[in-house]
Amino acid sequence: MKKPLLFSLACCFIIFSKAQTAEDSVKTVVNQLFTAMKSSNAPLLQQCFADSAILQTIKEKDGKTIIEQDAVKAFADIVAGMPKDAADEQIVFDVIKIDGALAIVWAPYKFYYKGKFSHCGVDSFQLVRINGEWKIQYLIDTRRKEGCE
Repeated sequence: MKKPLLFSLACCFIIFSKAQTAEDSVKTVVNQLFTAMKSSNAPLLQQCFADSAILQTIKEKDGKTIIEQDAVKAFADIVAGMPKDAADEQIVFDVIKIDGALAIVWAPYKFYYKGKFSHCGVDSFQLVRINGEWKIQYLIDTRRKEGCE
């Protein structure tokens, strides 16, 4: 009787630890992106993204919703041109879901530039596990200056 119980507990522990590991590895890539931004490290930033990644921002302009798109290289060039420690995006991991090689992250954020509040919003990430590594395939965010508790 003890052996089946111990086996069941061991299986639950293994399953739980693997789920934690996958979630932590997704968080690591997202955190690496923000570390790269803060340290103005373009090569580190580019490592976070898949080769075919898409970056988009949703903005409101003149009462209309606009979607702007950037290439990863262009974003990396902007980051490289910033002074070190100027870009500080502070996120909260609200939702992380993983199914095989697909992961999503929903992360409210506040962005500070040179220590001053700039804007807030939500980052929505789609990540894909490629050759055993999580890569950001799609990043879309909202930006606003008000309603940033």
